[in-house]
Amino acid sequence: MILKNHLSEVTKLYEKLEAFGQAQHISESVLASMNLALEEILANIISFGYTDTEEHEISLRLILEEENLIAEIEDDAAPFNPLDAPHPDITLPIEERPIGGLGIHLTKKMMDEITYAQQDGKNILRLRKRLSQPT
Repeated sequence: MILKNHLSEVTKLYEKLEAFGQAQHISESVLASMNLALEEILANIISFGYTDTEEHEISLRLILEEENLIAEIEDDAAPFNPLDAPHPDITLPIEERPIGGLGIHLTKKMMDEITYAQQDGKNILRLRKRLSQPT
């Protein structure tokens, strides 16, 4: 799926992910976690990754690999590794917390694995969510 760097594009994500999930018989809980994580990541890329007003493309691939749902996001935004983002202090009262960082924190908590690479001037983020919980 190719998305443009407009926040309105994020709404397309849910429909595509839902259709993919139904076709592949993926549980609602896995889809909900992946959808929330992707919304957070894409909103960050679109809101903070570009310094110009040009139109850019963000590539999103969904992959079923063994017992995992994998999302690969590739963009040409400014280099940013969300794994290096500081953890927000969630012990502070909400009115005392600085703005930002919570979406990345939630994504890290919901996904089973996140990897990041910078390659050929592109950010490549890979999110992995197990289809079923280990026994």
